[in-house]
Amino acid sequence: MKMTMPSLHTKLILFFIFISFLILSSPLSGQEIKKGNEFDKLIQQLIQDGFEKEKIELLFSNENVFFNPTGVSRFFIHTESSLNYDQFTSKKSINNALKYLDEYKDILDRAQKIYGVDKTIITAILLVETRLGTYLGKRTVINTLSTMAALTDETLRERIWNSIPDKKKPKKKTFIKKVEKRSKWGYEELKALIKYTKQEGMAPEGIKGSYAGAMGISQFMPSNALRLAKDGNNDGKIDLFTHADAIFSVANYLKHHGWKPGIARQKQHEVLFRYNHSNYYVDTLLKISDKLKG
Repeated sequence: MKMTMPSLHTKLILFFIFISFLILSSPLSGQEIKKGNEFDKLIQQLIQDGFEKEKIELLFSNENVFFNPTGVSRFFIHTESSLNYDQFTSKKSINNALKYLDEYKDILDRAQKIYGVDKTIITAILLVETRLGTYLGKRTVINTLSTMAALTDETLRERIWNSIPDKKKPKKKTFIKKVEKRSKWGYEELKALIKYTKQEGMAPEGIKGSYAGAMGISQFMPSNALRLAKDGNNDGKIDLFTHADAIFSVANYLKHHGWKPGIARQKQHEVLFRYNHSNYYVDTLLKISDKLKG
């Protein structure tokens, strides 16, 4: 029987089927890493600290909750000076902020009256943090914070270190020092996230945020959401993904840290610095506020 060789067309089809299979079957095909046992120690720590065993084990057994070195590695190479804050003082950005002031006028006026915080400052923060709620971040917050909290384990630290591109790697000593500090911080924020989502009836594995774990239109860390967030629309819940709650929460945060009606420019700077420890950031907020008033 005569054997016929497959045509070029057939070879190409088989080749693409093979490549597709490799990509889809690879654990690295997505941005995040396949689930493993990296959180075993973390789970035990949470249970020891009083969290309900069954609920914690159920939460961390969820397929959407996993160790994510690729996402967290960015935290250790981020520099505030690399950000382009000038984009937020452009004509387009200011026009968007003016529209926001008009659209949410009643809520902003109410927040300004209750907390004594200028509505242009509140709007400036929301503009810089999430472009007025249009960009909320793509990272799963619980993965970010759990990964950070798990870095007390030296083996897991190495995985973060190895995931940082060589050209961007900091000095190893600097990296380790930052990891030691941030793993403790991450654990506290993780506990706050679990408490906050339980309090508000949210699924923690469904919340997306920044590479550092900040969430919502106001980009609050979970500890601030738990302590300082407010219900702005009187629906009995605090949901930072709604504009009313985000606006009231920002106002309450600033009041809590010392904002008062008519405070001097330097004092404004000091209070706003508490929101983000960057002079560049604060100067941008004040410029936006000036433009919105002008």
